[in-house]
Amino acid sequence: MFDHLEIRVLPPGPRFAAQVRFWVNDEDLVEEAVDEGGRGPYAADVLPAGRPSPLRATGAARRLELGEPECAGGCCGSLTVVVQRFGPIVQWSDWEVPWAAQTTMPYLPPELHFDAGQYDAEVARAEANPRWLPHP
Repeated sequence: MFDHLEIRVLPPGPRFAAQVRFWVNDEDLVEEAVDEGGRGPYAADVLPAGRPSPLRATGAARRLELGEPECAGGCCGSLTVVVQRFGPIVQWSDWEVPWAAQTTMPYLPPELHFDAGQYDAEVARAEANPRWLPHP
C-alpha cells in the first residue's frame, strides 16, 4: 500500500509569506516534526511560477527542506528528506529533524513510498494552482 501526499498552501500571514504544508496520510508532517509554531517552506520557493517545482521526483536523489521551527532552521535545524524516483515509486527517506524534535519524537519519520502517478499529479496540481501569488 502506498502513502498518499497532499500539498496545501497556507495564505501569507503577518510574519511569513505563503507557505507549503505536506499532508501525508492525513497528517501534517511539518506540525508533527517542528511543532505548531514551525513553518513549511515558502510557496514561492517550492512552487516557483514558470519553473518546475523542486518537489518533482527524478532518478537523482535530492534533499529537500520541508519545514523549520519558529526560530528558523539556521540555529535549530530543519525538517529535510531525500526524494528520489524508483520507476513507478517516489521515495522519501533519510529524514533529518530539528534538534528539539529529536528529544520529543521517539523515532524519525519512516520511509514513505508514493505511487509515482499520484505523486506527479499532486505536484502538478499544486504547480498549476498558484492562488497564493500576489495579484497585479
